[in-house]
Amino acid sequence: MTEAPIGPVLHSFFADHLITVKGLRPASVRSYRDTIRLFLSFLADDKGCKITRLALADLTFDRVVRFLRHLEQDRGNHVRTRNQRLAALHTLFEYIAGRSPEMLAICQRVAAIPMKRAAPPETRFLERDEVEQLLRRLPREGRLALRDRTLLLFLYNTGIFSRGHRLRRSPFFVFAQLRG
Repeated sequence: MTEAPIGPVLHSFFADHLITVKGLRPASVRSYRDTIRLFLSFLADDKGCKITRLALADLTFDRVVRFLRHLEQDRGNHVRTRNQRLAALHTLFEYIAGRSPEMLAICQRVAAIPMKRAAPPETRFLERDEVEQLLRRLPREGRLALRDRTLLLFLYNTGIFSRGHRLRRSPFFVFAQLRG
């Protein structure tokens, strides 16, 4: 294995590949940065050295697997967070494979690490009696009363109440909570 420093490869990964080639937005680049920062800290702790002493040879399949386990078990990350971090590592190792052919076997093994399946989020909805209670709490008089009642009935009749996670963020839902 090569003892090439990891710094120049990471710099070109961020500056050339993510920003210039892939054209990622700053928020996405920050997400990659956070993942790589966590990974480098883990590698340095695992190897017992400073981050500045890490080399490409320190990027091993076993360390990637231990890092993913560390995310879930030690840091308490959800499977979706683990998968997002793994996607960033897949991108990094694909880039390294093109730059350092001697790392190809390791990069291929990392690329073969599958995403974990995560249960879909629970669908929440209001029961009929909850909708009736909400409608009863609305004011019957005033210049916005008819609009509020009509909008709520429309949302209920079209099934939008079953998409509760979106509704809870909407200004109308906040309005309905304030009025109730």
